[in-house]
Amino acid sequence: LHDAVGHHVSAIAIQAQAGRMSIESNPEVALKTLEAVEQAASRALTEMRAMVGVLRDGTDADLSPQPRVADIERLAGQVEGQPIVDVSLSGDLDRLTPAVEVALYRIAQEAITNAARHARHATQVMVDVVRKGERVCLTVRDNGDVTSLVKDSPGHGLVGMAERASLLGGTLHAGPDEATGWIVEATFPAGDHSR
Repeated sequence: LHDAVGHHVSAIAIQAQAGRMSIESNPEVALKTLEAVEQAASRALTEMRAMVGVLRDGTDADLSPQPRVADIERLAGQVEGQPIVDVSLSGDLDRLTPAVEVALYRIAQEAITNAARHARHATQVMVDVVRKGERVCLTVRDNGDVTSLVKDSPGHGLVGMAERASLLGGTLHAGPDEATGWIVEATFPAGDHSR
């Protein structure tokens, strides 16, 4: 609840500040900012209501451990047939914060699922997680036919991945690779913590 709603409320606060600053000098920008605030508030309310509904339905909470970076390797075995998924983990990944580990896992999971469903003629998906200093980078690349993937607007999966990255101070870029296929790149502050 905190992650989802907190992200939207933070965005609303920033957008409201920007709108207030531009209202006199550029009313058109202020209007667009207010529209963005309205959309973010609506999404936050929708997500909050959905979560509260889950809490009210009386089912027991899922108390299983959250996925970690090491669990990304198991995703390779969950795609049947084509494409083959190869996972590589390198660098000091043992002290990442739990939130960063979950985000890396979920983004990798979504990107692999997207490649398996939509990457036409793909035979391979390469997943790399690399720790470089204070940053950790996730790259998911397939070797499919790019022409079948290019769309005018991103799907909900890409938007969700970008929001998840942004929430933790990270970035996400997704699109056709220069050589072949589709690439998703997410970078996060490592956020070291002791276990």
